[in-house]
Amino acid sequence: MRLLGFLNLRGISGQIAALVVASIVAIHLIITATFVIHRPDQVDPSVGHGHSQLAALVQLLGAAPPAGRPQLYADIARAFPQLHIESLPSGTVAPASEANGPNLRNLQRRFGSSYRVFSLTQEPGDRKVGIALPDGAMISARIPPEQWQRPFWRGPWMTTLLFAVICVTLLGLWAARALTEPLSSFARAAENFSLNGAAAPLPERGPAEVRSVAKALNRMRERITTLIDDRTKMLAAISHDLRTPITRMRLRSEFIEDEGQRSRMLGDLDQMRSMLESVLSFLRNDRKLESMTLVDVASTLQLVTDQFADMGHRVTYQGPEHAMATVRPDDLHRTVTNLVENAVRFGAEAIIRLMVAPDIMTIEVEDDGPGISDARKEFMLEPFVRGDNARNMDEAEGFGLGLSIARSIVTAHGGELSLHDRDPHGLIVRIRLPVRQPSRRAAA
Repeated sequence: MRLLGFLNLRGISGQIAALVVASIVAIHLIITATFVIHRPDQVDPSVGHGHSQLAALVQLLGAAPPAGRPQLYADIARAFPQLHIESLPSGTVAPASEANGPNLRNLQRRFGSSYRVFSLTQEPGDRKVGIALPDGAMISARIPPEQWQRPFWRGPWMTTLLFAVICVTLLGLWAARALTEPLSSFARAAENFSLNGAAAPLPERGPAEVRSVAKALNRMRERITTLIDDRTKMLAAISHDLRTPITRMRLRSEFIEDEGQRSRMLGDLDQMRSMLESVLSFLRNDRKLESMTLVDVASTLQLVTDQFADMGHRVTYQGPEHAMATVRPDDLHRTVTNLVENAVRFGAEAIIRLMVAPDIMTIEVEDDGPGISDARKEFMLEPFVRGDNARNMDEAEGFGLGLSIARSIVTAHGGELSLHDRDPHGLIVRIRLPVRQPSRRAAA
């Protein structure tokens, strides 16, 4: 059963095995085709033909009587001018050394032991040889250059190696892409995972192991989404049920004769209602289905500035008059409003600053309050954290959800929110948002 599973082409192991077999078969086919075309086992016929002609003519001169050789020289010169067969002057002595080189040894074997072959001169692309006939006469001839010998890099071995490397490289690249692309899609899907249903489910394709992982991740996302939905619905039901007794208690508190007790009771009830609304707002933020639209962010920030200025706060805006970006307008307005509320609560004035780059938009909300210590900056972004002693507030002023909601909204936009110190004192909340949001298909 394990062997059958290994050979299953739907799995990764089977595909790797098929890739190896296909590579081996392709290499063998390339080698076979190359050797069939080049036939390195066969000698170039032009070489053997030229040697045969020279051997036949020399043997003809050796068998002819000396008186008839001048006529033969003339006939050979007309019929075979490329061989340049001529008679050497009398007195020329053949060297005692044996013929060197493959061509000379080949000619020596063709002529036989009664003939002697030796080299006269060597020129680029040409070779002149001398031949001693059986009766002692000497002749000279030229053999054609060795054009049939190819350099190594043009031979069949290098061609075969080159094609084999190309074949294996292409198959390897294809296998790497086919096997890693599903894993890359898993990473992108996990990075863009959200609870608002914007991202499409993982495609269940590829090898069997990859499909099973995709199915498991899709089921896990469905369970997480269901869990969050159930939690939100449960808390919404609790909030709805608690509003009725809170309303009854508020009505009854109106009949309390003591003015101080009545004010404290109404304050506690207002705080309970505000707490319920803040918690529900935080829980429902990830489920908000507001669509991304092209918005003038600069106008939104100026609107927030005017709203707080109308309430008597010292809030100013610094930045361009217009700056377009793809965002959720209500969420962006809510985020900046939360940050400015914190700024005016702990400082005398606040500055909203906008800086625009080709791909990134930076929004800063700056205050001149006591600031936050470095050790608690990251901790302050957690839900229900109200700050250290320097930025503490009483329970009627907040529940520690403003920064958490703001960071949740910024993260849903694909950006980041961070806290920085202001010189000489104060806090800067910096938001970095992408100007253009990736398409849904790319995110999936």
